[in-house]
Amino acid sequence: MTGEMEGRDNISDKTKDLERARKSLMEELEAINWYQERAENTKNAELKRIIEHNRDEEKEHAAMLFEWIMKNDAKQGKAFKKHD
Repeated sequence: MTGEMEGRDNISDKTKDLERARKSLMEELEAINWYQERAENTKNAELKRIIEHNRDEEKEHAAMLFEWIMKNDAKQGKAFKKHD
């Protein structure tokens, strides 16, 4: 999904913050994929180690965002813990 939400002036600050967190999470997951591809494609061991380190930091950022979303959106938090 791209673009801005409809009627941004009429939505709550909580909804705006959840949108920020979800967009940030999407960006972190995308960065993980980019770093993984780069790590697998480089032949330089030192560079690979650095890129893998960067990838793993993005994983930590994603986990932090997951945790924040779970705390701030009760239904989403429940869905993370238990789903069909």
